[in-house]
Amino acid sequence: MANLPWRISVRLIVVAKKIAMVLGIILLVLLAVRVYLSQQGPALHRWHTWQADEMSVDEIDKASFAQYTARENVIFADLDADVTAKTAGEERTPLNRYFRQSLVWPGKFSPDANRSFVLMPQGKPRGAVVLLHGLTDSPYSVKHIAQDYQQRGFVAVVPRLPGHGTAPGALTDVDWEMWLATTRLAVREATRLAGEGVPLHVVGYSNGGALAMKYALDALDSPSLRKPQQLVLLSPMIGVTAFARFAGFAGLPALLPAFAKAAWLNIAPEYNPYKYNSFPVNAARQSWLLTQALQQQLSRDARENTLSGLPPVLAFQSVMDSTVSTRAVVTELFDQLPENGSELVVFDINQAASFRPLFRPSSWTALSELLPAELRRYSVTVITNADTDSFDTVAKITPAGSMHETVVPLALRWPQEVYSLSHVAVPFPPDDDLYGRLPAAKNRYGISLGTIALWGETSVLSVGKEALMRVTSNPFYDYMQERINRRINPEDK
Repeated sequence: MANLPWRISVRLIVVAKKIAMVLGIILLVLLAVRVYLSQQGPALHRWHTWQADEMSVDEIDKASFAQYTARENVIFADLDADVTAKTAGEERTPLNRYFRQSLVWPGKFSPDANRSFVLMPQGKPRGAVVLLHGLTDSPYSVKHIAQDYQQRGFVAVVPRLPGHGTAPGALTDVDWEMWLATTRLAVREATRLAGEGVPLHVVGYSNGGALAMKYALDALDSPSLRKPQQLVLLSPMIGVTAFARFAGFAGLPALLPAFAKAAWLNIAPEYNPYKYNSFPVNAARQSWLLTQALQQQLSRDARENTLSGLPPVLAFQSVMDSTVSTRAVVTELFDQLPENGSELVVFDINQAASFRPLFRPSSWTALSELLPAELRRYSVTVITNADTDSFDTVAKITPAGSMHETVVPLALRWPQEVYSLSHVAVPFPPDDDLYGRLPAAKNRYGISLGTIALWGETSVLSVGKEALMRVTSNPFYDYMQERINRRINPEDK
């Protein structure tokens, strides 16, 4: 009996070794599968391997906005010399943004909305706003909202976040702390231009929404950070898919040069002048790290009852979103907020669509499962069909602390061929020249992505059909803009 503990210990060690061996074999198999799958895709091009010489976090925190844009000019000059000027052979296609003679080369459009920009109002500024674009996007994605703020007397500062606007390879060598440092820099510049005595708003789209929230939480803890008076979030990246957590593992084979393609989750033609189509592992990894830091900070501050100083949050979210977690917007953000005038606007699916029988069963229950009937500390507005036989829409409004729903008819209709909004549609009006269904100037940027409707065989196109099917503009943009304007001019409520 004296040897029993020793025998148990030996057996535990043996079992542990066997488990470790099995896990090691599984890991090797997964890595082998990852290597195999990554090598089946398209070849890497110069724009996938080029990296930008972005400022570090310390450099950004010490820089002026003028110094940041000066470095940006150098980065774009390097891009032109090392990528665009060296594009050759079969890469010289009419829809390659890195071919100088292509239809979509950003250098031919003025101003180039891949770069940081500032919009000054006429007369003395009555406010300041910082607008943050999404992951793989560029400042173009928040251009329309920035212009609206400018027309209402606000200084609008729109920074290009590190790794963006140039070439997708630049996203392989950045981290989310650099994006957050750029947010702080943009707030400093907006304050310098407008003064501290006027309201500060922060607008964030997708990944920019996570940065906006993170900045607001940091400002609660740091007296050196200016506190915003309003947050506006569009398809905010509060939570991402579970796969993003393991994206770093998926990129491990890329440590060996022969398996460089493993650093990419998607390699696609670059035909969009203001957004990357290719998606590196590091981008997914950084988005997950950012959302984890944000969720942990929100939970901690909620437990410690320190969220009372947060500004009101106005968020717009499609109930169907394949990029971010719609549920996380509710459970990880809005359910944590104090009663401070925050509001969530949800775009429902098109209940009157003729292809209704093709919907997955989960689509019908998505809204009710997302927003069960209960008292909330925030208002909820649902944009949906007036009834299941009509493309007319209504806003169903439930105020904070109430179960009473008010139905307000809207002068907007669902397009018959659109069955839902998408993550990428929310910030773009229907007349946007690149993404709109009804562009004001078709092909102004070489292509009008929102008008593409292709029919044919499945194996012909070099671009995935999923990308072409995704709706790229928001038929309810005017309503969204009007709701934002009420926060810009509270007296108009």
